[in-house]
Amino acid sequence: MYDFLIVGAGLYGATMARELADAGKRVLVAERRPWIGGNAHTECLEGIQVHRYGAHIFHTNSAEAWSYVNRFASFNRFTNSPVANYKGELYSLPFSMYTFNRMWGVVTPQEAEAKIAQQRGEIIGEPRNLEEQAISLVGRDIYEKLVKGYTEKQWGRPCSQLPAFIIRRLPVRFTYDNNYFNARYQGIPEGGYTALVGRMLEGIEVRLNCDYLEQQAELDALAERVVYTGPIDAYYRYCFGPLAYRSVRFETEVLDEANFQGNAVVNYTDAETPWTRIIEHKWFEPETAPQHSKTVISREYSSEWKPGDEPYYPVNDEKNSALYSRYAALAEREGRVIMGGRLADYRYYDMDQVITAALEKAKELKD
Repeated sequence: MYDFLIVGAGLYGATMARELADAGKRVLVAERRPWIGGNAHTECLEGIQVHRYGAHIFHTNSAEAWSYVNRFASFNRFTNSPVANYKGELYSLPFSMYTFNRMWGVVTPQEAEAKIAQQRGEIIGEPRNLEEQAISLVGRDIYEKLVKGYTEKQWGRPCSQLPAFIIRRLPVRFTYDNNYFNARYQGIPEGGYTALVGRMLEGIEVRLNCDYLEQQAELDALAERVVYTGPIDAYYRYCFGPLAYRSVRFETEVLDEANFQGNAVVNYTDAETPWTRIIEHKWFEPETAPQHSKTVISREYSSEWKPGDEPYYPVNDEKNSALYSRYAALAEREGRVIMGGRLADYRYYDMDQVITAALEKAKELKD
């Protein structure tokens, strides 16, 4: 008999498993997929660590989270500096002085601030949607070229119909700083995330290709308590209806060339290009990139989630937030089942937030 069954071997589940096992608890991990790591899973192609489910760059201001992941892997000094491609025009992301210079020819922060102030004046009062929020932050020109097309492809909805909070984290800097994340710690684990999670799960029994919801009665009987990290609506058999997600489809290919785009991430911000971005995986590890004569790229296509797809981004609009609240009320009444993580909480988490949340919950369960 196990003390805890952990459903899911992503970062939340792996952190919980490690902490509970280190506290002397008997732990079993059940993972639906044939590998560990959740959406942070990496696999090696042509000697290059490929982020199978899209770019995962660890960044945090939390010394605790940074110290924790460094227990299991050494991190490189990768700095995320994506590029925006608008119909062949290239712009720096985040929105910085490089962006403003390319857009308007301005050179000083004062000139850039004046230009944005002039354009944001069309928004009066509190922004009511994503379009108004973006214009209030960066002005009409940048919104039209670098925000609108990309965002509408990503979410499958007009920006005027998306909630404003989605883009409130939009980084805007009046400096020549191309570091997208304003975080004290940043990097990618050497050897990939799957190796990192593998070390987190050392000495813990893990059953792969094990679908908890299909074998729930059998698996529940093996443990005193369950930590469930899957979709909350699926746990309750969609009794109130399914929550909405955006999903992502990847087209990955190996190219017989050393350098395809010269950067890890290039966003395609026009509406006509069908993909949202292209990742060139070797540049996540720039220290070793020159060693590889080939390269691996992934084109990302955003789509509405349907059963059988991987859920990526929760659609936290008013309708779905209300629906989630009904499922959360059921979860609060659970006795032996603890729910946590991106899918169970129906919210977007950065990786450090996932780990921090798991560490806090594990402290409660160790007693």
